Amino acid sequence: MVASDDVTVRIDNVTKSYARKVAVEDLTLRLHGGEVFAFLGPNGAGKTTTLKMTTGLLRPDRGTIAVCGHCLQREARQAKQHIAYVPDMPFVYEKLTGREFIRFTREIYAVPTDVANRRLGELSERLELDGYLDQLCETYSHGTKQKVALAAALIHAPRVLIVDEPMVGLDPRTARVTRDMFREIAAQGGTVFMSTHTLDVAEHLADRIGIIHRGRLVALGTLAELRRQSAIDGRLEDIFLAITSEAASDEVNTGGGL
Repeated sequence: MVASDDVTVRIDNVTKSYARKVAVEDLTLRLHGGEVFAFLGPNGAGKTTTLKMTTGLLRPDRGTIAVCGHCLQREARQAKQHIAYVPDMPFVYEKLTGREFIRFTREIYAVPTDVANRRLGELSERLELDGYLDQLCETYSHGTKQKVALAAALIHAPRVLIVDEPMVGLDPRTARVTRDMFREIAAQGGTVFMSTHTLDVAEHLADRIGIIHRGRLVALGTLAELRRQSAIDGRLEDIFLAITSEAASDEVNTGGGL
């Protein structure tokens, strides 16, 4: 059960536009310690923009975002100490080995060497990275880059893990291990903020789900709550399609369509 007063991410009335296109409009959202939160939406709905604003990589045009009590606009350094981010296209330095890249990350967060080495040993075993860590990242497959990026993200035991399409490129075993790790983070009081198009993953993993459509949050709640909201007692895929179709229809009827 998520503690209602343990807010790790606070998004208040956030809007972000690119030229004339509004990517995120007046978004207000609370994420809590102890939960995996799945953020769903069609392509171009504003998911990645929201995640990047929550990491501090993008600044909102209006509104505020706070992580673990620190406003990203005013206290970026303090807020980012609690965050780890794994984008949909994993970023690693091609001319470093995996071990060097992870060491670089742990130095940024000032993780003691002995603590980092212990964590890396555990992560390497679970993600099956032995045999790859001392090879250059430029030789890695997409899936191996994803695993190294995830290990680097977790090396400082972040309070808030932000992941965009985390299962893309992972083999079934690693995808299962990754899901287990997300649940463990939540069990330890952390927050996983996950954007995904893989609705089966969201259905089985997430404590709560938010659905965004054309920059606006159109649904929020547990799977049971979304079933009541949509009047569909079925799979998340059916609920998602019904909610987004209704949102699109409402926009057309009110003249809000593009």
